[in-house]
Amino acid sequence: MGVRSKVGRTPWSAAGPLASPLGCKSSGSVFISLLLTLPLAAADAPPSRLEALERTVETQRRLLKDWGGLLRYGSEDSELPTPKPNENRVIFLGDDVTLNWSDFFTGKPYFNRGIEQQTSAQMLIRFQQDVVALKPKVVVIQAGFNDIVVNTLGVSADNYYSMVQLAKANGIKVVIASLTPVSDFYKKQTGMRPVGKIISMNGWLSEYAATVGAVYLNYYAALATGRDFNKDLTSDGLLPNAAGYKIMAGLAEKAIAEALTK
Repeated sequence: MGVRSKVGRTPWSAAGPLASPLGCKSSGSVFISLLLTLPLAAADAPPSRLEALERTVETQRRLLKDWGGLLRYGSEDSELPTPKPNENRVIFLGDDVTLNWSDFFTGKPYFNRGIEQQTSAQMLIRFQQDVVALKPKVVVIQAGFNDIVVNTLGVSADNYYSMVQLAKANGIKVVIASLTPVSDFYKKQTGMRPVGKIISMNGWLSEYAATVGAVYLNYYAALATGRDFNKDLTSDGLLPNAAGYKIMAGLAEKAIAEALTK
């Protein structure tokens, strides 16, 4: 309760382009606007711009049908067998950072359940299907990277409370991962994800993990130089590159091993 009372409902900022997930509008209104815009843009837009618009339309179409992302891994989940005896199955639940993980733990019973642009609210919707039903021993939750664009810290905290409670009720050990850093080396990234918000969120995640007996996985400290993403560990200032993911993999393995002893 002490952690909850400190969070409050103070907004980090006005919603950015990922609300719903694009701005404050509903997915339906954004989708209609995009459909109206696309033919006009196609007339004189360069191919790269047109392709970006088409991808955005497809993202909105998918959100209208399946906001929580239940269809993304539904078939894979249904085909996954029950864990073998003594199998240390691990689910990585997350957003863009998890989804784009290169060389994801080949040969280990670790399963990537990342979805691009997802918030903690969407992850909560699919937590039963993509985590609990798969019967892992450990779940690594990496949420909040997109929350800081659209949510208050209080809303994100409530979603974390619910996911951790679901995990514990089903005997699943919890690893809570920090947000990764960003930088403006390649393009402006800190406008939507200010460094101060990332640090604030990570401070809360660390405190909350200690309160509930979860393991805190500090990617940020290993990937940042000062307050910026280490330029050698990212190709766009937003997501890790192969070198960055290699560092994250070692840290994740240590956190998982620690969680299994709790």
